[in-house]
Amino acid sequence: MAGNGALSGAVIAVAGAGGPAGRAALRRLAEAGATVVGADNDPERLAEAVDAARYASGGAAVTGETVDLLDLDSTRDWALRTEKEFGRVDGLVHLVGGWRGSETFIKTSLDDWDFLELLLIRTVQHTSLAFFEPLQRSDRGRYLLISAAGASNPTAGNASYAAAKAAAEAWTLALADAFHKAGGGEELTSAAAILVVKALVHDTMRADRPNAKFAGFTDVKDLADAVVGVWDKPAAEVNGNRLWLTEKP
Repeated sequence: MAGNGALSGAVIAVAGAGGPAGRAALRRLAEAGATVVGADNDPERLAEAVDAARYASGGAAVTGETVDLLDLDSTRDWALRTEKEFGRVDGLVHLVGGWRGSETFIKTSLDDWDFLELLLIRTVQHTSLAFFEPLQRSDRGRYLLISAAGASNPTAGNASYAAAKAAAEAWTLALADAFHKAGGGEELTSAAAILVVKALVHDTMRADRPNAKFAGFTDVKDLADAVVGVWDKPAAEVNGNRLWLTEKP
């Protein structure tokens, strides 16, 4: 498969590659011809995801690396190693997720905020700072954040989660402005964009809850298709934009 797809020759890093969305993204990016470099903090889960993607895509170039994305130096080292080994980096897909909520606003635990701030904001800060220069050097660099509709329409019990997602979106939009400024008025080649879902669903969730409708949820396979599709659009068209995969609130 590798070599013939729409992303032939591209090198794309996936943060949070061991989860269900990461597994789907590894597979779909490999099927599109990219060399895919996944990172996760769980080596066993990551190895399973990499093996599954290789198998599904006919032995495509998919590798995995255990990286602590809460450590800026470790994240920078990952970016440097990836560019040195493969000669370029054309994408960073940020799929590090997590959720905590409460029954009511007043029952919100600020411990949840501390947890989500690290998982949903700090990892975005680190990956964007680490990969900015490699992505800027690419002729088709893309930084993609996966976000939630709740960031624009928070509910009382989701205060910490929605606020963390909103902060991650703001940081990503600042990255988009950095790409715009780095372009120096010439045609934009690198972009940062936000893919917005209500929530994600995958086959295991459906099997565990066969009667649930998951209304408005985005299947991880459809998310992976949308990720690949971002490279079909010019950088100027996606830079600094929210690309909605669910209804706007």
